[in-house]
Amino acid sequence: METKIRKIDKNQIDKNIIEEAGMLLREGKLVAFPTETVYGLGADALQEEAARKTYEAKGRPSDNPLIVHIADYEDLKKIAVNIPPETDMLAAHFWPGPLTMIFQKSEEVPYGTTGGLDTVAVRMPVDPIARALIRAAGGFVSAPSANTSGRPSPTTARHVEEDLSGKIDMILDGGPVDIGLESTILDMTVSPPMILRPGAVTAEMFKKVIGPVDIDQTLLSENSAQPPKAPGMKYRHYAPKAKLVIVEGDLREEILAIRQLAYEADRKEHPVGIIATNETLPFYNHGIVKNIGTRENEKTIARNLYGVLREFDEENVDTIYSESFAVQGIGTAIMNRLEKAAGHVRIPASDIVKLQKYRKITFVSGTDSARGPMSAELLRHCDLKQEYVINSRGMVVLFPEPANQKAEAVMKSAQMTLAEHSSLQIDSEDIQEDTLILTIDASEKERILAEYGNMENIYTLNEFVGDDTEIPDPYGKPLTAYGECLEVLEKLVKKLADKLNSLTEEEK
Repeated sequence: METKIRKIDKNQIDKNIIEEAGMLLREGKLVAFPTETVYGLGADALQEEAARKTYEAKGRPSDNPLIVHIADYEDLKKIAVNIPPETDMLAAHFWPGPLTMIFQKSEEVPYGTTGGLDTVAVRMPVDPIARALIRAAGGFVSAPSANTSGRPSPTTARHVEEDLSGKIDMILDGGPVDIGLESTILDMTVSPPMILRPGAVTAEMFKKVIGPVDIDQTLLSENSAQPPKAPGMKYRHYAPKAKLVIVEGDLREEILAIRQLAYEADRKEHPVGIIATNETLPFYNHGIVKNIGTRENEKTIARNLYGVLREFDEENVDTIYSESFAVQGIGTAIMNRLEKAAGHVRIPASDIVKLQKYRKITFVSGTDSARGPMSAELLRHCDLKQEYVINSRGMVVLFPEPANQKAEAVMKSAQMTLAEHSSLQIDSEDIQEDTLILTIDASEKERILAEYGNMENIYTLNEFVGDDTEIPDPYGKPLTAYGECLEVLEKLVKKLADKLNSLTEEEK
């Protein structure tokens, strides 16, 4: 089958394209179209055979009900019965919009559309292309998300084409969607009404209109014999090809845990992805990192979620690690989709963070111009089992200066460089619980302890590695003295790397 793709502008709708697409739907064929939530796979909701084609094209289980889309409120009475009085108030506030309501179905609706249930899910989209198409098709269009079942929902026509080209008759390309997550589903057959799937319309918003609503806390397993009452309840949904893992904790712990997981995977040459935000993007140095949006406006995260998951499919990563998001407002819907995509695989960030005693290694010397930065650069070139921030500081630094030229020369001879180094004086910000302070001389350790108190994690380099080989001070001496100093530092830093790696094994 050749899938026709028609570009259409929601601000200037081409009636000829809409009529062509509507005719296909009336003939029992399938047309994908944009809504404000995600792209939908449209079929005539009142044709049993059209429902069968929908399930076949998506590879969707036939007990997973389809949502019927209408364009006019009065059409609800043709497909639903026993409509509760609160419906009028909800429709007045949230229709057209990203809300699906479940009612007892009328005889007009075939069981193929409802997944064998006596209830029908109904939505009135706000997207003008969708509303025009629904009217052109006869007023009742069933439309699950236009993707292969289980995959991330499509938020662009290209996503639809990737999954369904050759399986459906037409795609209406109306550009990217506005919201990016499927509609909220509210069960109106129970009292009080119950949210079966969170979305852009939240429990707090419902409360202002009709009072408190219940929130379904259960999930049906894929092996359950009970049919799901709403889309997305029973089967794994929204999943990328790679394994998705949600890392949960406070945000700092999540960042530290994901950094460590990505670092370990990178050492083993296992490609991993990271779902980050504007605020956390700069903290990740390993893995393929995708910016999903800003925590200051979680609507951006909702809009980008499925697109980011699909991008990772193209990156061929083995595992994707995602930060978690606050379960409030639209964040509830974001976490619902992430958990479904992850198959509910979550790990506590604290379990990963506690495996690493030190996260920062700081070498301290007199002026931070030679031995300290040389040690730091040597350690950066060691094979370390955990990721560390490695730097150097000086006891007396009047203003930032580059590294000593002779120190830079001997480092270059060892295929390393201090070209980016700029000396800094140590201060209280450098002395943290997870920072290992290693002084080059005992006098520097004594001065730090005298100034900042008897704090843990402050050692001389010799003391920490258990080697009393004296570290020569080459200052004011010829280049050969710097070479001799480098030889001693190489030996000690190698022992330091071995000890850090042994601590890693002990923590595990």
